[in-house]
Amino acid sequence: MSGPGSSVVVLAGGLSHERDVSVRSGRRVADALRRSGMDVEVLDVDAGLLPALSARRPAVVVPLLHGATGEDGSLRDVLELLAVPYVGSRPQPSRRAFDKPAAKAALTDAGVTTPAFVALPQSTFRELGATSVMAALVDTLGLPLMVKPTSGGSSLGASVVRTAAELPSAMVGCFAYGSTALVEAFVPGTEIAVSVLETADGTVALPAVEVVPDGGFYDYAARYTAGTTEFFAPARLEDTVAERCATTALAAHAALGLRDLSRTDLVVDADGQCWFLEVNVAPGMTETSLYPQAVAAAGLDFGRIWHALVDRAAERSAAALPG
Repeated sequence: MSGPGSSVVVLAGGLSHERDVSVRSGRRVADALRRSGMDVEVLDVDAGLLPALSARRPAVVVPLLHGATGEDGSLRDVLELLAVPYVGSRPQPSRRAFDKPAAKAALTDAGVTTPAFVALPQSTFRELGATSVMAALVDTLGLPLMVKPTSGGSSLGASVVRTAAELPSAMVGCFAYGSTALVEAFVPGTEIAVSVLETADGTVALPAVEVVPDGGFYDYAARYTAGTTEFFAPARLEDTVAERCATTALAAHAALGLRDLSRTDLVVDADGQCWFLEVNVAPGMTETSLYPQAVAAAGLDFGRIWHALVDRAAERSAAALPG
């Protein structure tokens, strides 16, 4: 790409709880694209963004925002209103993926195994009595439980509940990050992330990455503090189990109608069963993030991968032009 309107704009930052992660992801991808020979500018998401995009008319936008703005489809809706090409999934698939209960329901319909769950707004606890609702959760789903907001990422507001006495504080922590809680049966096992990449030769699953956090739970600090989590890329899985995980991630990408790239988080239990947890349309790209580790495990170059994704977005735009 060269000439007027040939630059790439990376969107990073925003106002979500994951702003710092987004800034780091954006910086890393921008640097990789520059090394690959592209003209790149990094912009924050604020009141100056739309005038800046209208003035620059970039060839392609790379949204690297985590949390609601970057993943719930709203920003992508605006990019489509402006007719600006961008890397990543379109608005409606992004919304489905960002809404964890909706994504789990869609994957269940597609034959993918996911832990039993319920999604309850904070108002339910107020109107029906928190004690009674929490007792019903424990009686029906059993212990341990996983509690997390129905939307958002980086494990913010998420916690493992091993005793009934821990549930009230877990709910309070969850509602600090969202108005609706996803409460699901906790499946013990090996945490696995499978990244999906669309290429000119088709959609592929990159090698699975195994996550072993020092504290036993892959929370925000474990995700983004160097040295607090051990990673194995590729994951230490039997070939048949690794293939099962790859198939699950590809099924999630297809069933939700995602585009370009995604990352599916799974748990592999003691019997080798893969359990779908959630899918991310804007996976982290920091130095400790899972997607770049999968790229490296596949023997691929991070900059070339992003260069190809930008080229694909530009080609989609050119193909859509009349004439």
